[in-house]
Amino acid sequence: MPNPEKTIENCILMLQHIQEDSTIPRNIRRVADETRTLLSNNTKAMGLRAAEAISKIDEISNDPNMPIHARTRIWELVSQLETIPLD
Repeated sequence: MPNPEKTIENCILMLQHIQEDSTIPRNIRRVADETRTLLSNNTKAMGLRAAEAISKIDEISNDPNMPIHARTRIWELVSQLETIPLD
């Protein structure tokens, strides 16, 4: 079973790469930044942070302006977050 803390760290890095990619529309980069902030909040349980992040990302996952490479990263990010247990 993957380490949830390491998974969160990897997801934060993925979100940072999305946020820094100038080929991705501004609204998607903004949501990536908000999601990164959510995941970085250590006052909440990891499972709760992951669930909130998935919900936030779901808002933009079907954006027609999202480039294919960004959509692939988003799907990979969601699949990683789904491995974190909700306890």
